[in-house]
Amino acid sequence: MNSVERMFAPAQDPEVRFSNPHTWESGARLWASGEQQTLTCCRVVEETHDVKSFEFRVGDGTPVRFEPGQFMTVSANVKGQAVERCYTISSPPTRPYLLSITVKQVPGGVMSNWLHENMRPGSTLRAYGPSGTFTATAAASAKSLYLSAGSGVTPLMSMTRASIDLGLNRDVVFVHSARTPADIVFRSELKRLAELSPRFRTFFVCEGVGDELDWAGPIGRLSLELLSEWVPDYAEREVFTCGPAGYMSAVRALLREGGHDPARYHQESFDISADVAPEPVREEQAATQQTFTVKLSRSSRSFTMSASETVLSAARKAGVAIPSSCSQGVCGTCKTRLLEGTVDMKHNGGIREREVQKGLRLLCCSRPTSDLTLDL
Repeated sequence: MNSVERMFAPAQDPEVRFSNPHTWESGARLWASGEQQTLTCCRVVEETHDVKSFEFRVGDGTPVRFEPGQFMTVSANVKGQAVERCYTISSPPTRPYLLSITVKQVPGGVMSNWLHENMRPGSTLRAYGPSGTFTATAAASAKSLYLSAGSGVTPLMSMTRASIDLGLNRDVVFVHSARTPADIVFRSELKRLAELSPRFRTFFVCEGVGDELDWAGPIGRLSLELLSEWVPDYAEREVFTCGPAGYMSAVRALLREGGHDPARYHQESFDISADVAPEPVREEQAATQQTFTVKLSRSSRSFTMSASETVLSAARKAGVAIPSSCSQGVCGTCKTRLLEGTVDMKHNGGIREREVQKGLRLLCCSRPTSDLTLDL
């Protein structure tokens, strides 16, 4: 039995198959998170007045494997400056020849505005391979609850499209919050998918009606009362949440109040600043600061650094170019194999235990505790 046959083998329980990382490792090439490829835009889809989906084929047109819910880091030259941003892949891995990102145009947003103004069919964009741990494989469950707001719908949309493409008919309730009905991203498609899969249900709550005066849905924000009405068994469900930081914080508190087990709660963590200044080292500390040597095995370069610095920060000072984006241990872009030595790594979900066991480390949140040799 080949890898594709194993992926669709009927003997395996559908929920187990959907939540098994090996399912999404079958049938296509691995695009490593630290490897950059050229994307070619195939089409641009206007989802709402300020949200567009950009659909791409990758490099030479070969299929790519990833897990539903993962993201990729795109890079562009904007007004002479190199800019990198993380965007969730909104398309499902069941359609591996096409990758899409769905981007809200944010006032003052450097990359989002550049994409909306410049990306056209035939345009190219550089990107690093899929990464992230907010995926369908985070937990297997007979019943799931997806909670999203704004453009936070994208990873959950990838999960939804994947499960319905496979005909799994999973028990999923998808609750999305938006400013107005006109701001509901994928509104028509979600309605169509609910018609295709009887156990997939959608609900929407809007802060206002906007121009849709005949809106019959609830107005306001998601509340425990509303959630209990729509999803009486929410406490029994695995919860996946994505949206602005304030929304996710409110949802987490709401679920806690309702008795939902925090161990069954998963959220995306993109609402971060990539420009957080490191804590200053006091002069008396600097005088006694231990230093280590970092060797790069492939380029035969080396540099020294202090124990208080992150490896990524020290590498940049030494002029070593390493792919990175969030700088806070979330996105996984700077994932690199540690060949020799030890580090103190404090990450925020951007790397999995099985990757750590294989020797990978996130350089943005790793500080040396010995001399190091990196696979660079």
